[in-house]
Amino acid sequence: MPVNATIAAAAFVAISSLILLCFLLVSGRRSAVDVRLEDLSGQSSSPDLSSVRELARSALPRMAGPLLPQSQEDRTRLQARLIQAGLYSRQALYFFLGVKMVLIVTPVFLGLVIGIIGLVPFSYGLFLGCCGGVTGLIGPGFWLDRKTKKRQTSFRRALPDALDVLVICLEGGLSLPAALRRVSDELRTAHPILANELSIVQREIHLGRSTGEALRQFGTRAGLEEIRTLSSVIIQTERFGSGLVKSLRVHGESLREKRLQYAEETAQKAATKVLFPTVLFIMPSLFVVILGPGVIQILDVFSKIGSPLGAP
Repeated sequence: MPVNATIAAAAFVAISSLILLCFLLVSGRRSAVDVRLEDLSGQSSSPDLSSVRELARSALPRMAGPLLPQSQEDRTRLQARLIQAGLYSRQALYFFLGVKMVLIVTPVFLGLVIGIIGLVPFSYGLFLGCCGGVTGLIGPGFWLDRKTKKRQTSFRRALPDALDVLVICLEGGLSLPAALRRVSDELRTAHPILANELSIVQREIHLGRSTGEALRQFGTRAGLEEIRTLSSVIIQTERFGSGLVKSLRVHGESLREKRLQYAEETAQKAATKVLFPTVLFIMPSLFVVILGPGVIQILDVFSKIGSPLGAP
């Protein structure tokens, strides 16, 4: 078999394996309830596919070694970013770095392969592979920041509504842990992210942690000052014996005002964000339509001026 054919076959196998790995990662892990229901209905998936998926999950954390931060401080900071993005798994750090390693190595490898095969010049293939590797290096960080920002925006929108329901439950005679459980149940459809976090807070309270400390940990996981302030309000009311319902109502009004200000700020930023696409895509078309005929006439005049005397 010629060398080029061998390299082409190897490239095909590598690309197919990469596509299969991406499919397995995107498909995600099924819950235990789904697996149990499939077993009871006799429609369980193939064990081969499940074993391959588990193999991918076990292999990715092992690839995180070269990118793992050496200092404990940097490792803790990255772990905090993952937690603020909602990735609470113990293997989240290694899985994240493993995916980043795959995204760095794979484009470089594919660029070298297509350069060796001769689909493109070798230097061009190497350049494309390096560009893809750099994108794989910085891309997961942008994805993580975007996921964190989206999660915090969801908390800002949902927290005033949660405090309103919490005040109603407390006025109805429920204790604070029972009120948090009821708020979590009521908001599970409208605000599922906040409902899940309140469920975690409620479980921590049952395990012996104080309500204020559990909410403070919630603020650390969310990375929001509003939730840290809420935990401080609850701690102060428990310490000094002031009215909890009144304090929560005042805090809820301030959060509602901040939510309105955040919405107005976002609306004001919209005009600036639209400016660049407008200039990039609309203005050139307008210039062509408006100035195009004039430019053609000017070029025609200059061509006649530069032509020899008496030429048509």
